[in-house]
Amino acid sequence: TVEETELLQKIYDLLTAKDFQTRMAGVALLLDLCKSSPRLISNNIVQIFDYFVLRICDYNKKVKQQALEALVSMIATLRDALKPVLIRLVEAITNNLNSKHLGIYGAAVKALEASITHIDKVLVLKEFSKRMSQLSGQALLDVTERLSVLVAHVYPRSPEVVQHYALPVLWSFLGNKVLPVRSANIRIVVVKLAKALHEAMGSKLRQHAASQPQNVMKNLSDIL
Repeated sequence: TVEETELLQKIYDLLTAKDFQTRMAGVALLLDLCKSSPRLISNNIVQIFDYFVLRICDYNKKVKQQALEALVSMIATLRDALKPVLIRLVEAITNNLNSKHLGIYGAAVKALEASITHIDKVLVLKEFSKRMSQLSGQALLDVTERLSVLVAHVYPRSPEVVQHYALPVLWSFLGNKVLPVRSANIRIVVVKLAKALHEAMGSKLRQHAASQPQNVMKNLSDIL
């Protein structure tokens, strides 16, 4: 309807305003509409996200934190309607996991958790796994830890997805001499991922590892 088109245009105008308080008003309006008219937002999610994702990466910390906090509620409300924008959603969340700003980091972690809880876990595992090569620091730790949780949920339903996406992440860690050299924190999450995969796959994990370089096999044996 004309009314809906005008309402969406109002959101776009607010979200792209020069004044940060106006952009914050745009985030607030979008969140209100998610709750009152979820179908309108779902039907236009790709275009809306073109504008909203800019605010998740806003240079103004207040806007960025508010957008991430709004995203947590949006994920819980819209759930699988977010599938068409999942790649950009995961990218936007993970880009904020290395923030030194506690409010922004905390909101990004909540958004990460919300995506695991409310969106199809098979798709989320795929996107997390594909994103791993771009991550470093705290973001790498946080996403690897969540990957371990997802493996347990996804393997019984879609073993081939775990083998195709999560296993290469483990091989990459084990082959990078990551365990002896890098921080103790990395070792903790890699061990957790290896054990989650072993619990899900049993002896098949070692069978898959047999086709990997020798140092990968050795590092895996040391963990298990």
